[in-house]
Amino acid sequence: MNASYRAPVVLVVEAADDGRMLRDVLRDRLGISRRLFVKLKQTEEGLAVNGEKAYPSHRLTAGDVVELRMEEETSDDILPQPIPLDIVFEDEHLLVLNKPAGLIVHPTTGHYAGTLANGVVHYWREKGERCRFRPVHRLDGDTSGLVIVAKHPYAHQQLSVQMAANAVEKKYRAYTFGRPPEDRGEVNAPIGRLPEDSHRRAVLPDGAPSLTYYETARAYPCGATALDLRLGTGRTHQIRVHMSHIGCPLIGDAYYADPVWADSALGRSLDGAIARQALHAALLAFRHPVTGEPLRLTAPLPADLLALEEKLEALPSTPIKPAVSVEGGFSEE
Repeated sequence: MNASYRAPVVLVVEAADDGRMLRDVLRDRLGISRRLFVKLKQTEEGLAVNGEKAYPSHRLTAGDVVELRMEEETSDDILPQPIPLDIVFEDEHLLVLNKPAGLIVHPTTGHYAGTLANGVVHYWREKGERCRFRPVHRLDGDTSGLVIVAKHPYAHQQLSVQMAANAVEKKYRAYTFGRPPEDRGEVNAPIGRLPEDSHRRAVLPDGAPSLTYYETARAYPCGATALDLRLGTGRTHQIRVHMSHIGCPLIGDAYYADPVWADSALGRSLDGAIARQALHAALLAFRHPVTGEPLRLTAPLPADLLALEEKLEALPSTPIKPAVSVEGGFSEE
């Protein structure tokens, strides 16, 4: 059975690359990883110059048209299921979705169905498109907002490089108990796993370097705060851990809840106001992995967070002691 291929990624050789070998130009101009390069070499129609099969040592001439052809793939281990999808952007290289809260991104042990991946695989099958599900990053199941899925290995590699270089702008909206120490600032505190619970993270001296930037969007009279946050690093549960660390745990976050807030007047007033952590991935800005064009994509606040905003606005004014920075962490005044 002959392999089927995706539309090629095309590069026109510039004068500066005249006489150079194909492998060097692909590395320097397209950032092809060694792993992908090996795969392209081993694919019958993976590398072509001016429509003819080419080898890595091929010497290029200015004006040559280089084509990379990747075989079409499918995620045969993921069950296709009709799940509503909110598609924010799509082309032949990537898919960006606005994920609802309560939907995990990828099947895991005990969760083989009902995930974003199941819905995307079904969507592609209905379109007659053959792609493997490749999420570039993930969101917690109960966090809503933007998720990028690459449609082929080159797009995934290029977006992963941007992620690793901190070249992808990620902006979140969170609603917290209490006030941060300043209206605008950063939390620079290492995050690691707790020995007694491998799923739970905490600020630990030997944790991985972790940086979160925050800015107050609205300080509610009741003592809650709406924060806009940007990630300087991408650790698991980073925002939830960092906000809890500075005394401002996310509203609705049972996993990182602070008993002091749960037993407060504000905590009692908000009991049941939202069924998950109040966190939304609202913006992603990055360069298209193939064309290089800048993309800036947004996702509006979902209904449960809009309802929470209304609730916070309506609650009566409550005295609040904001958290302030101290050596080794934060405390209250």
